[in-house]
Amino acid sequence: MSATSGLQLARGSRAWREAIEMLSSMRFAIALLTVICIASVIGTVVQQHQPLTNYVNQFGPFWAELFGRLGLYAVYSAWWFLLILAFLVVSTSLCIARNAPKIAHELKAYKEQVREQALLAFHHKAQGVVAEPREAVFERVTALLQRNGWKARAQVRRDGQAVRGVMVAAKKGAANKLGYLAAHSAIVLVCIGGLLDGDLMVRAQMWLGGKSAYAGGGLVSEVPPQHWLSTDTAAFRGNLMVPEGSRSGVVLLNQPDGVLLQPLPFDLELKRFIVEYYDTGMPKLFASEVVVHDRQTGQTRQARIEVNKPLYHAGMAIYQSSFDDGGSRLTLRAHPMGGPGRRFEVTGTVGSSTELRTPDGQPLTLEFTGLRVINVENLGQPAAGATDVRKVDLVASLQQHLGSGAPGSDKGLRNVGPSVTYKLRDASGQAREFHNYMLPVELDGQRVFLAGVRDTPAESFRYLRIPADEADSLEGWMRLRDALHDPAMRERAVQRYVRAVVDPARPDLAERLRVSALRGLALFAGAEPVRPGEAPVGGLQAISEFMEANVPETDRARTSEVLIRILNGVLFELLQDSRAQAGLAPLPQDETTRAFMTQAVLSLSDAAYYPAPLMLELKDFEQVQASVFQVARAPGKYLVYLGCLLLIVGVFAMLYVRERRLWIWLEDAPGAPGHTRVTTALSSTRHTLDTDREFDHLKQALLQAAAPEAR
Repeated sequence: MSATSGLQLARGSRAWREAIEMLSSMRFAIALLTVICIASVIGTVVQQHQPLTNYVNQFGPFWAELFGRLGLYAVYSAWWFLLILAFLVVSTSLCIARNAPKIAHELKAYKEQVREQALLAFHHKAQGVVAEPREAVFERVTALLQRNGWKARAQVRRDGQAVRGVMVAAKKGAANKLGYLAAHSAIVLVCIGGLLDGDLMVRAQMWLGGKSAYAGGGLVSEVPPQHWLSTDTAAFRGNLMVPEGSRSGVVLLNQPDGVLLQPLPFDLELKRFIVEYYDTGMPKLFASEVVVHDRQTGQTRQARIEVNKPLYHAGMAIYQSSFDDGGSRLTLRAHPMGGPGRRFEVTGTVGSSTELRTPDGQPLTLEFTGLRVINVENLGQPAAGATDVRKVDLVASLQQHLGSGAPGSDKGLRNVGPSVTYKLRDASGQAREFHNYMLPVELDGQRVFLAGVRDTPAESFRYLRIPADEADSLEGWMRLRDALHDPAMRERAVQRYVRAVVDPARPDLAERLRVSALRGLALFAGAEPVRPGEAPVGGLQAISEFMEANVPETDRARTSEVLIRILNGVLFELLQDSRAQAGLAPLPQDETTRAFMTQAVLSLSDAAYYPAPLMLELKDFEQVQASVFQVARAPGKYLVYLGCLLLIVGVFAMLYVRERRLWIWLEDAPGAPGHTRVTTALSSTRHTLDTDREFDHLKQALLQAAAPEAR
């Protein structure tokens, strides 16, 4: 071998040793633990596995994409997090491998070779002469150490053939060293268990087996094979949704870009789902009565799964996770909101979609997303500003009324009945989500229907209040809205109002009032623009803009008051006319009618900003419950359990067990035949008051026959 080759080999060997030294160092392990702690904080603060739109709304497009590339939306399954765990396992294992032989040697060694002169250099030391021969002192020392739980070994030292003395070496608390091994082994076991029970096995199939996430839809049987995992996947955790009366044996594993399908060796059939509620509306019991159909043995097994009471079968744990809709059948009635149009009914099941047409012929996709049969809401406190609404964003005035779990007194808790959630998607693919209650809710003394809307899942619903008529239905308000968009009915209502308030002898005044009322009503209906060439606005906002554009500021307050009074009067005549067209008796001019008209005017104004051409009312439903189970195969949990046990034992041993070593040197006292000089010393891993007391006790017992000045 040449000198150059030898030098390169030496450098490579040195670099390898330095790498091993770095990996097994305490600083490297602490750095890894710090990064894991930071990642765990991120995984706790940032909600995991949420839709990408939620992150875009929260962080913005740039940061949402950057955080997604870094894997911050699935921290615990990110490649870098798994790599850090693997490095921590390697680092801690190397640390154990490097220190275990030393610890094993320390456990066996008594260190009886210590020189007698060195004992006087210890912090805890004592020396004295006792009036006993060396053999008697040795026997007494041996008995003393045995009584106090010390393990000892004696070494006889000679000068030639003569015995110079006896060195007794004893030790106690050796479990302190074992605590170091137990604590470090616990870290290794917990990390390995976490790697096994995480996404490592699933990702191994994706990396090595060509598996990929499925981002499409359709039937499970139509999903291509590359999206199916092996039945023998060693570890996984996913969700299984089973509707009542159905069975399923395919678990969905959520991935950042779709799902993976994990087949089970059995089918789970849901016979009955049970949910019970507290008075506050919070669920107090989830339970599923299921039947397990084992495909391998053909046997069936009945069981009941509850929260914190899982079912174990075929090495898997089946937990009651939540519940969902299993495809309830809905009947909705569509009400046109953008202008005149016919009402019609549409049917479907939760989870499905259907095609609709707006009154002007534009295509819409209706997606049935949810049904809630029970909605327990807090209606105990009045909403601030609830009667002063000028836009569709009513969430601020409804926050004290809506939302189970909202802070406040539960004295006003009430079940307000079923609600439906759906999405309307336009031809460009943009969708809004809607949440409408089936029954009217009494707010501030007025029974109103609540129609909610939000643009993204990250937002809260904004509610439009629609007053209920004398039959507790939407029809009264809908007839008024239809009449408002009918020019002929607007003309008749204005004429009836003018005849009612103007003296027939003043035709000039009647004509001016008719023109003003027609213009105001057309502005309110959104049939005319505020300014020529602009798009119509509609609602009270249009009246306000008209006043700003045409009335001097000094006269606006008085003119606005007159115009609003005229508008309310004409709308009342319009309501009576719409009832006459429907063959109904006119409403009396009492407090109930005035309250209805007040809310109706506000709702008509808000409806001008309702962001959909149709509003769907829940008319009937047939509920189908579904149970959501979490199925987990977690072989690493036993390693985690063992690691936790070792961690407790190791930490306890290192904190509460003190390793002590005791040396006792026995030699004949010079110039005093029959006497023995005793020299003793004690070392401990920690200097505590207990150590001081223990040494004082040993010193008194060893030197009990010594002269006081010799101790």
